[in-house]
Amino acid sequence: MNRPNPLRDPEDRRLPRIAGPCGMVIFGVTGDLARKKVMPAIYDLANRGLLPPGFSLVGFARRDWADQDFAQIVYDAVKEHARTEFREDVWKQLAEGFRFVPGSFDDDAAFEALRHTVEELDLTRGSGGNLAFYLAIPPGLFGTVATQLRKHHLADPAPGSWRRVVVEKPFGHDLASARALNATLAEVFPSGSVFRIDHYLGKETVQNILAMRFANTLFEPIWNANFVDHVQITMAEDIGIGGRAGYYDGIGAARDVIQNHLLQLMALVAMEEPTSFDAESLRIEKQKVLESVQIPRRIDLTTSRAQYAGGWQGGAKVVGFLDEEGIAPDSRTETFAAITLNVATRRWAGVPFYLRAGKRLGRRVTEVAIVFKRAPHLPFTQTATEELTQNALVIRIQPDEGMTLRFGSKVPGPSMEIRDVNMDFEYGDSFTEASPEAYERLILDVLLGDPPLFPRHEEVELSWRILDPILKYWERKGKPDTYPAGTWGPASADEMLARDGRTWRRP
Repeated sequence: MNRPNPLRDPEDRRLPRIAGPCGMVIFGVTGDLARKKVMPAIYDLANRGLLPPGFSLVGFARRDWADQDFAQIVYDAVKEHARTEFREDVWKQLAEGFRFVPGSFDDDAAFEALRHTVEELDLTRGSGGNLAFYLAIPPGLFGTVATQLRKHHLADPAPGSWRRVVVEKPFGHDLASARALNATLAEVFPSGSVFRIDHYLGKETVQNILAMRFANTLFEPIWNANFVDHVQITMAEDIGIGGRAGYYDGIGAARDVIQNHLLQLMALVAMEEPTSFDAESLRIEKQKVLESVQIPRRIDLTTSRAQYAGGWQGGAKVVGFLDEEGIAPDSRTETFAAITLNVATRRWAGVPFYLRAGKRLGRRVTEVAIVFKRAPHLPFTQTATEELTQNALVIRIQPDEGMTLRFGSKVPGPSMEIRDVNMDFEYGDSFTEASPEAYERLILDVLLGDPPLFPRHEEVELSWRILDPILKYWERKGKPDTYPAGTWGPASADEMLARDGRTWRRP
C-alpha cells in the first residue's frame, strides 16, 4: 500500500509547482512577443513537466489559418527561440491541444467560434473550464477584447473553475489612461484575475534582491541612510529602436522602461521587510515605497532627456534617432531618460535614487548599484587612498547575472596603498541549474494563480503619479538634448549628478 511521504510537505517551495488542468488563448499570436517569448516559454514549461498533459493553446488572429497552420507557426517559434532541447514526444502531446480561431477583435461570430472551441477543448482535453487570456496586443485594443470576452461569456468561469487575463506593458501612457484601462479591465475581471506582466520581475536576479536582503543578516543593518550615500539603477541598451518606430515614437524611454521596470526595481530595493512572501504582503510594502516617493521641485535640474545622434557603435557607423526609418524629423521622443527621486521614509531620508535608461549607450547592461558613504575617518595619508572610491554593492540583472561587492584593499608591497577590489558572485559559476526564462516563471504563475511578481493596479497608478509631472515638464521644455551613439548619454545627465557631487557609474 502506498503511504504518504511524511517528509513531503505540500507547501515546500523547493518542489516543482505544476499547473492543474487549464488552457490559454493568445490574442496577437502573429506578433513578435508571442513568437519570441510566449510560445517558446509554453513549450519550455511543457518540456520541464510543469504543464498538465491536457494543456490547450488557442491562437486568435486575422489570418486564414487552419489548426495545422497555427501548429507550424508555434513549431517554428519553438525551434528558433525555445531554451530547452526539442523533444518529439513532448511536442506531439502539446500540439494535440492546439487550435486556431480566425477573426478580428470586433467580430462577434469569431468570438462565438472561440467560445465553442474552448468548450470543445474542455471536453476533449480536460481543461476543467480553466482559461487564461493573453493579450499580446496594443493597449488600445484591451477594451475591445475585454468587452467581447464579457459579451460572449468567455470571462465567466463556471463554479470551481477560473478565468484570468494577462496584459503586457505599457499600462497606459499617463495616470488618466492607466486609470481608464484599469477600470475597463475591472468591469470584466476581478482584480485578482488580472495579471500585468513585467518580465523584469520574473528574472532570477531581480528576485534575488529579496533573497539577498531578507535571508541574510549581512546587509540589512547597513541598508539605510546612515550608510548608503545614493542608489543608481541603470537599464542601458546598445541597440537603437530597430523596426519599432511605430511603437517607440511617442512612448520614449521614460514610459517604456522607467515607469515599470525601474520603479519596480526601486521599490524592491527600498521596501521594508514583508510579513511573508505572499503576493499581498509584497504588494503592501512596494506600494508604501511608491507612495513615499518625492519628486524634487527643480525638475529642470534633477532630470535629463535626450535622443541619440549618429555615431559609431561596435565598430559600425549608425544613424541618429531622427534619421531612423519611420521617425518624424521633428520628433521629441526621448531615447535616454534620467530622473532623481527621493523616498520620504526614515530609512531613506536624504538618499537620492538615480534612475536612467537609454538606447545606443556604451553597452547592454541592467544593474542596481548601492553606493555607500565614505568612511568618516581615514587614518591614512591622502596619497595612500587617492585611488580608493566608495564601497558599492552592484546587483547585475543582465547580461552577466550576479553581484559585485567593491571595497578597498591594500596593494601588496612595502608602502600603504589602498585600491578598489571586487568580490564577484555569478549565477553561472555557483549553480548548475540554468535560470528559467522570465516568461516561463511568469506564465506558470498565471496558470497557478500565484501573483507575487505582478504589479497591481495601485502600483501602476502610483508609478504614473510619479512620472506624470516629469513628462509634462519635458513636453513644455521642447526639444530633447542629444548624445553620440555609443556613449553613456548626454552632458545634462552628468551635470545632474555633478550638482550633488556625484558621478554615474560606467558599467
